[in-house]
Amino acid sequence: MNWTIIIIALLVGLVLLTLEIVALPGGIAGFFGLGLIAFSVWESYAIYGNQAGTIVLLCSMALCIGMLVWFMKAKTWKRFSNDEESDSKVNQESLGVAVGAKGTTIARLAPTGKALIDGKQYEVHAINKFIDPDRPIVVVEVEGYRIDVKEAEDDRF
Repeated sequence: MNWTIIIIALLVGLVLLTLEIVALPGGIAGFFGLGLIAFSVWESYAIYGNQAGTIVLLCSMALCIGMLVWFMKAKTWKRFSNDEESDSKVNQESLGVAVGAKGTTIARLAPTGKALIDGKQYEVHAINKFIDPDRPIVVVEVEGYRIDVKEAEDDRF
């Protein structure tokens, strides 16, 4: 075995560790990356002796630490992070919905969906079945920010 295989195993191990940190969670890529790095260090000790093995060990440690510092210090994480803010809210305002209030579904309640009650849009929960869009509903219970509704028997509003 020559230096080329040891260096390739070390570099592939570092690439797999990088992929584990950045893109492939779950531990499999990191496990194989650490295994390849350990293999390259072990083989350099076994074939070329203590001095070469120690040099490979120190170089692999320096590369791992350098890679970690580079990821933390550079704006590398900015490329992979989601900077968009979500401004959606689930009934965050004062509800002002009373039991018995009537409305219509905007989207299918399966069992949760959007409905228009007293001219305002709310996220509601159907208590007994799925309700199709544009169907009349009536509020059955209001508990905290949860609004339970059922389909109204009559279509007159």
